[in-house]
Amino acid sequence: MNAFVVGITGRVGSLLADRLKDCGDTVRGLVRHDRDHARFDAASIHAHLGDLGSMTPREVASAGTGADVIVFAAGSNSGARGVTEAIDRAGVVKTIEAANLAGIRRFALVSVPPEAWCERGLSADEEFYFAAKKEADVVLSHSDLDWLIVRPSLLTDEPGTGRIALGPAELHGQISRHDVAATLTALLGEPRVNRPILGLNEESGLINAAISKYVHSYVGPSRKL
Repeated sequence: MNAFVVGITGRVGSLLADRLKDCGDTVRGLVRHDRDHARFDAASIHAHLGDLGSMTPREVASAGTGADVIVFAAGSNSGARGVTEAIDRAGVVKTIEAANLAGIRRFALVSVPPEAWCERGLSADEEFYFAAKKEADVVLSHSDLDWLIVRPSLLTDEPGTGRIALGPAELHGQISRHDVAATLTALLGEPRVNRPILGLNEESGLINAAISKYVHSYVGPSRKL
């Protein structure tokens, strides 16, 4: 598989890149700084220098040309509204257009559960962030790409357990970024997982078993893509 990762310098994106590379896949990504370019090149991961916020869809398409799948793992983490708009909403929309221009059919998006932080008194910027994430989900789900939207629970930097809950609706708890990257790697290797929105939470089921259970329950072995 040839994967192009938007957000490859982020914690989930970099973990995903390492896992895909370890599986023998070709991995490329978009970076903003020369120091990141050198770091990934040293790891045999080709980095394309560019700022998603200022790039045109055609420039993003050029960077991703030849990929089998685009993984959008970038995020502003509910920062300033201008950054949130440029990355979490417009950035996704731009990358969807780029996928179409480059003829890349598969598109995986790391999003957030709609109920995340609903128990907290959110600031206006945080509310804007969650709204932008939801709008991006809607645009992708209405596209004709072979899309996948993954909504992990609260992300932690704890070591991965290799055990998850995965499905159309899951409780919002927490999950290690390592387990998110491992789950994405496995999902990208399962072509029958096509056009779902999947909740992802820490649980007791092994990753491959959880994916197999989802495929058996919601896809079935006879479905033709």
